[in-house]
Amino acid sequence: MSQLYELDVLNPATEEVIATVPGAVEQDVNAAVHRAGRAQQAWAAVAPSDRARLLRRFAVVVDEHREELAQLEVREAGHTIGNARWEAGNVRDLLDYAAGGVERLAGRQIPVPGGLDVTFLEPLGVVGVIAPWNFPMPIAAWGTAPALAAGNAVVLKPAETTPLTALRLAELAVEAGLPEHLFQVVPGYGHIAGESLVRQPGIAKIVFTGSTRTGKRVMELCADQVKPVTLELGGKSPNIVFADADLTTALDPFSFLDNAGQDCCARTRILVQESVYDEARDLLAAALEAVVVGDPADEKTQMGPLISRRQLERVRALVPADAPGLRGSAPDGPGFWFAPTVLTGEAPDSEAAREEIFGPVAVLLPFTDEEDAIRLANDTPYGLSGSLWTRDLGRALRVSRAVKAGNLSVNSHSSVRYWTPFGGYKQSGLGRELGPDALTAFTETKNVFISTEGPAQ
Repeated sequence: MSQLYELDVLNPATEEVIATVPGAVEQDVNAAVHRAGRAQQAWAAVAPSDRARLLRRFAVVVDEHREELAQLEVREAGHTIGNARWEAGNVRDLLDYAAGGVERLAGRQIPVPGGLDVTFLEPLGVVGVIAPWNFPMPIAAWGTAPALAAGNAVVLKPAETTPLTALRLAELAVEAGLPEHLFQVVPGYGHIAGESLVRQPGIAKIVFTGSTRTGKRVMELCADQVKPVTLELGGKSPNIVFADADLTTALDPFSFLDNAGQDCCARTRILVQESVYDEARDLLAAALEAVVVGDPADEKTQMGPLISRRQLERVRALVPADAPGLRGSAPDGPGFWFAPTVLTGEAPDSEAAREEIFGPVAVLLPFTDEEDAIRLANDTPYGLSGSLWTRDLGRALRVSRAVKAGNLSVNSHSSVRYWTPFGGYKQSGLGRELGPDALTAFTETKNVFISTEGPAQ
């Protein structure tokens, strides 16, 4: 690294500096991409069975270091230790899943007159992955694992606040036997390292997860080179609760409090049928009071801090202390703490009800009937995720088809599985990640026609 600047990594629970990392500049990014290009050519020539074997070995090495990775995630991101262990395990599982697709990445034979027509799925080259701070490990793997499996190299730019797990994963890849420089990490500020990565001509595709505002900038820069891009952006997901639902399960506060609400799939708009609104409010009030907020390294802790002072100030600006609502408690003193909150006095068209807050805050809104619920659910620029609770199967199907979102759960708060596709409508993004088609998103389709009629006599 050129070491023109450094990144101080803070523990969000204590505000202490836990590491200092050199920041990448344009020449560092260019050098990484050049090295990756050479490594990718050799990697693409590796037999599919051997490529799959190496990725499975990478998964094993990640599993062997799962506790180490989890502890890093606790310290740099403020995740609870239970969540962090799950995230490290998710990286392992995604590598295993991607490895299983290597030998199944097949083209097609298409019937045509006068010959044989076949398609080949060829790797793109070097893929740039820009990962966010809210889930540094798993989201980095969303792009990295399938890209590597499809025969590409990866240059990963982690968020400046959470580079440590990314750097360690790159070391573990080499330890597992992956070729040197095939998977590299360039920590740095978005406007320096991130923009350099997007602009780099040797990058064949960008995978970006982050805010909608920054995603628009990434898309603009990619357009200049007609460079493909996958965008996973913001969300303001509804939790639609009909009167016939199991209210206790439907109103689980961790549907919006997981990772202190720093989750684009968080169900931050709680839409409750008006006949059970008062009961729902009472259930939520009791649930918030019971949430254990504190040291994320403590096994008993259920919610940790926000990632940074900047994020804390953003949440405070959108949620004034005197705003009507239900509140739990949070620690005082050092750390970026915000109490679990449900706002009860917001109009459906208010900023808090329509825009992403990215903190442990939800808005409780009543609706009258099915049509009103659908209208409220769709009244946002976003369309990433959501939940729907009812015992009426016909209603569940009708509402699921009517809500404009890429990932919906009926009688569940589940959003992301590595074996099913994930992505959003509207300003929540472009493209899909994960699932059985993940590898094909990192390939070009080449069509070849072979004449069987022979040369003209």
